Amino acid sequence: MAGRRRWSTEEILDTAAELLRTGDADSFSVRKLAAALGTDSSSLYRHFRSKTELLRAVADRVLLAAMDGPRPEGDWKQHITVLALRVREAFGRQPQLAAVWGRYASGGTGSRLVMEELLQALRASGLPDEEIPARYHRIAVLIAALIASEAGVSTVTPEEYEQGMELFRVAVLGADPAQFPALAHFARDVRPLGADRRAAFEEILAAQLAQIEAAVGSGRPAPPA
Repeated sequence: MAGRRRWSTEEILDTAAELLRTGDADSFSVRKLAAALGTDSSSLYRHFRSKTELLRAVADRVLLAAMDGPRPEGDWKQHITVLALRVREAFGRQPQLAAVWGRYASGGTGSRLVMEELLQALRASGLPDEEIPARYHRIAVLIAALIASEAGVSTVTPEEYEQGMELFRVAVLGADPAQFPALAHFARDVRPLGADRRAAFEEILAAQLAQIEAAVGSGRPAPPA
């Protein structure tokens, strides 16, 4: 009788990523993954000690894909901007995995490559070494939060999107000027969260980097974000 097939780590991660594209981290389980592979859960635990470890490995592959390319040219701000956009685009192709990354983070090679690029860019900015770890953390949190937020919007169904837009229009255009004077004043110009997210992403990140640049130019410590 033929023995049960042995799946490689990469094959396991491929299948896990596919399951996560059509579901989410909450509904994902090692048992479901084993069933999709035609094996039992115990065989997968030879590769990963827990569900969380497996999810971190899947998210790390997205970061690896984002870093697969030539190092960007330009100054330190351009390096950080290109890096952030690459990570955004990588998770944009697999938005379900953005929530996994935001929740479980990653300690793999992809994560280390992102950290290395950010830290090198911040050193090139002229920031004192003692300020760099805190500033790195703020930028990393900002990028992760923006990507996770955008991914949440991009995974809604067309029906859910239309329902949300209708609720937005009712909430904004129907606001009582007596109770919500500012909202009523700007109602026709306020845009829903899903609008122009790339532009918003770049502008928010640019503001953070400009703050660092101004602090370096003044010779004063960069203030908290």
